[in-house]
Amino acid sequence: MKRRLAIITLLVVLGFSGFAFFPVLFPAIRDRWSIYTDPGSGISYVCVAKEKAFFLYKNGRWKKTFIKGINIGTAKPGSFPGELAITKEEYLRWFKYIRDMNADAIRVYTLQNPEFYQALWEFNKSSIRPLYVFHGVWIDENAIAKTMNAFSPEVTQDFRQNIEEVIDAIHGNAKIAERKGKGWGVYDKDVSPYVIGWILGIEWEPFFVKGTNDKNRGIAQFDGSYLYTEAAEPFEVWLAMMGDYAIAYETQKYRTQRPLSFVNWPTTDVLRHPNEPYENEDMVSVNVEAIKAKPSFPPGCFASYHVYPYYPDFMFYQKEYASFRDADGKPNTYRAYLRDLMKHHSLPVLVAEFGIPTSRGITHENPLTGFNQGHIDEVTQGQMLVAMINDIHDEGYAGGLIFTWQDEWFKRTWNTMDLDLPDRRPFWSNVQTNEQKFGILSFDPGDGKRKVYVDGEDSEWGEEYFLLATENGKMYATADEEGVYFLLRLKKPYEENSQIIIPVDSLPGQGNEVMSELGLHLGRPCEFVIVIDGKENSRMMVDAYYNVFYHIYGERLKMLEEDPAYYSKGSGIFRPLYLCLSREVYLPEDKRRIPFKKVETGKLRFGNGNPSSANYNSLTDFAYKGNVVELRIPWQLLNIMDPSTRMAMADLHQGGIRPIKIDGLYVSFLLKNNETKETPRYALFTWQEWEMPKYHERLKKSYDIVKRGFDALPG
Repeated sequence: MKRRLAIITLLVVLGFSGFAFFPVLFPAIRDRWSIYTDPGSGISYVCVAKEKAFFLYKNGRWKKTFIKGINIGTAKPGSFPGELAITKEEYLRWFKYIRDMNADAIRVYTLQNPEFYQALWEFNKSSIRPLYVFHGVWIDENAIAKTMNAFSPEVTQDFRQNIEEVIDAIHGNAKIAERKGKGWGVYDKDVSPYVIGWILGIEWEPFFVKGTNDKNRGIAQFDGSYLYTEAAEPFEVWLAMMGDYAIAYETQKYRTQRPLSFVNWPTTDVLRHPNEPYENEDMVSVNVEAIKAKPSFPPGCFASYHVYPYYPDFMFYQKEYASFRDADGKPNTYRAYLRDLMKHHSLPVLVAEFGIPTSRGITHENPLTGFNQGHIDEVTQGQMLVAMINDIHDEGYAGGLIFTWQDEWFKRTWNTMDLDLPDRRPFWSNVQTNEQKFGILSFDPGDGKRKVYVDGEDSEWGEEYFLLATENGKMYATADEEGVYFLLRLKKPYEENSQIIIPVDSLPGQGNEVMSELGLHLGRPCEFVIVIDGKENSRMMVDAYYNVFYHIYGERLKMLEEDPAYYSKGSGIFRPLYLCLSREVYLPEDKRRIPFKKVETGKLRFGNGNPSSANYNSLTDFAYKGNVVELRIPWQLLNIMDPSTRMAMADLHQGGIRPIKIDGLYVSFLLKNNETKETPRYALFTWQEWEMPKYHERLKKSYDIVKRGFDALPG
């Protein structure tokens, strides 16, 4: 009875107050999106960029909103981005994850497949808080490379066609015939109310910008229907022309507008960086402030930049950045750059990309902050992403978009791209390539779960994985899209003062029969040796003759001291495995040289590689517990160029880097301490080739960290 009276009382109160209490009881309703239509022009829009911020039209008023979001690509394992293979069901699932992560927006770079727009329409139709979109328009990079002139008909005409297609598609008014490498199909879902901004173009190569400027010095300033320029360089004039074309097309055909920007990055920012060692990184500027909006374009323009904490090198070599300290007294070169960049702008500025990859491999490092491009675990990734979005917010930016939602197996990186087969990249997970591991969503090998997890537990290892037995125990092996896995069941618990030696023979006709460093006879010529030597000193090493790092940077590019062992078969010498981080560079302002930089990528990390464990570390290479020792060896550390077709790197001295088919790997193991030496026995480990990879989705440990970080920021 008391409960019924309470309900009746509440209804009476609500009856007297109308909807007054609804925003209190249901706060999401307070932010219900809507569309604004200008009473004079009849033009509609949902977002405006002004006063260094975005304003979204909600509940009949303009609300200043700090945008928190994420980029999303077009590929998944087994496909290239031009295939647009992601399904509607996958998009719907991902949109929910992203919305639950407290993100406001996603960004896409080009025309998507129709399933993307169908999923977005369906998801937002049933959502009180829609997922907004910043939409890009791609440009033909082949035409750019061919002409080096934005005003060339090949570049301009293609870009205009792409603009028209994307605008028609978001309005649900496009039917595009089947074609290769670009979106096509029937676009019949009007998602335009959710698109809150255009970001046109790509990261402009400095030679393209300079070429355009040099070839078009007679170009006058632009005065269009919606945009005009002041003191603009020819390339900026061309951008204004393309932007005006996009606004005009959408205004005239659909009576709608939305804020507009162009892709930019530190390489072509408006600042001078006198201590940048690579002159191309500070060759030319693209200044969006030279492009002005007319009163006929109320949504306005904004600036957008891709800003990462480790690139270009001026990010940490520039003196004023290197000396900057944040409120905690710590070096924060990222925030120093953000502050410097913001001083230039009167427009709202969106950091349209920022990110940290969870790859095992590394490409760039920030020696002052540790915010590196690779070799970062998932927990640290999340913490660094939150730190960056906080810096972006606190420096007065209009928003930030993480790069990126999902890992991308098709990607390449400059210091590993010569070591694999380009046409087979999407079919395996190369953890040595940082560009593949920027995602918050991981694609882990296996149907539903991995075959095995490297955590020191052996319950997943059935006898089907048995490889060989020695006087010291048994060896097991398996493989997946990410690497080769070994399990040792020793007869005695592993002791850290002893060494486990795992020799690997991958190619006939080369390799070392002895390992001079440890005084071991290996029993057959081997290209690799894995040495488990406690938690801090374990590593993998390569026969000096088969050292692809020296092949590239020593023999070919002459950046290393000569290594005579590289030229001798069967030398008995094994070398550490390295990745290049930077050639020798000269700092113009400091007037000093920075030596060639490398990192030992063959160093093995001890940890727990099981995501369900509280102490999970995504960079784990090996684990041991009692008499169980487990390892994961990434394919590229074994000079495997494509595991899906069992293609390894051939003899480097016979035609350079090229693939050769192998049967598998001959492997063994032995224990070595002060009393024990033995000659190992070998077994052939092989694996089934595959055409399509097996994988499953997993939210990285960074997901919940970012979710909390986004929630803590004002909307």
